[in-house]
Amino acid sequence: MKRITILVPAYNEEAVLYKLYDRLKEVIKSVSAYQFEILFVNDGSKDHTLSIIKKMRERDKRISYVNLSRNYGKEIAMLAGLDHAKGDGVIIIDADLQDPPELIPEMIKYWEMGYDDVYAKRRSRTGETWFKKWSSSTFYKLLQKMSRIPIQENTGDFRLLDRRCVEALKQIREAQRYTKGMFSWIGYNKKEILFDRDPRAAGETKWNYSRLMDLAIEGVTSFTTTPLRLSAFCGFIISFFSFFYIIWIIAKTLLFGEPVAGYPSLMTVVLFLGGIQLISLGIIGEYLGRIFNETKNRPLYFVDEYNNEKALNQDRPVHELNKFARHLNRGRA
Repeated sequence: MKRITILVPAYNEEAVLYKLYDRLKEVIKSVSAYQFEILFVNDGSKDHTLSIIKKMRERDKRISYVNLSRNYGKEIAMLAGLDHAKGDGVIIIDADLQDPPELIPEMIKYWEMGYDDVYAKRRSRTGETWFKKWSSSTFYKLLQKMSRIPIQENTGDFRLLDRRCVEALKQIREAQRYTKGMFSWIGYNKKEILFDRDPRAAGETKWNYSRLMDLAIEGVTSFTTTPLRLSAFCGFIISFFSFFYIIWIIAKTLLFGEPVAGYPSLMTVVLFLGGIQLISLGIIGEYLGRIFNETKNRPLYFVDEYNNEKALNQDRPVHELNKFARHLNRGRA
């Protein structure tokens, strides 16, 4: 019997966890030919998220949890879940119930047909402002044009991944992650499912515009160097026209005796070129910052607890590390 892990990253989701569990239970009942593991990754929640997960685990041993040592962000939390998932397939779903668990049987059907990545694409997005929808659509169009990898538009993390996709993603240990792009980057056989996205069942979204902007920058700097080329191209164009403008000014002064324009025009040119230089430096700084973070080679996360078992401080599956520690202790004895 195949095992499927349902991976749920959770940060301050106490208001919705019981609703999520009830709906997942009904879905699991309808797919009785599989073993299921419901794996929660508590990403340093400040509310009662962890205690609720522990209570649910006491009643249902299909529930597992990974408690991270602090809030690392959803991207890292998903990687921690993939590291600890035991299933032949892994379904990633948000805790807020905007992605309907009732799509899971259809995902499994296509998975059994041979697809490695069955992902849900939003047909509509209820509960979001027109500005958020417009900005999201604009970002993905720009990213598609800049990147050589076909980035999936209007898709989130809600998908079923075959074990070989999971193992591929686990090999990518980047500190600054844009997982939506990584799903496309690893390739494999993909299948799209359309659905209408619901508003949050309870609680508040953790994705304000500042965090969305950070995620957008991660997406651009992770999958394309086009901004660097654009800044170089912009500098070349400005220098090209500036050279001919200088020739024109000198020619007018020498041949026709016209006076050179004064302070206002000079300040305009200086401020314009200064702005272009600062933008270019900012773009270079974003890429340089990524290099700096990656070369430190720090562990991506630390686990505080895994299924009531205190963890060793490594970004590897806790059960493997604790087994290794017990082996060392027996050797010393």
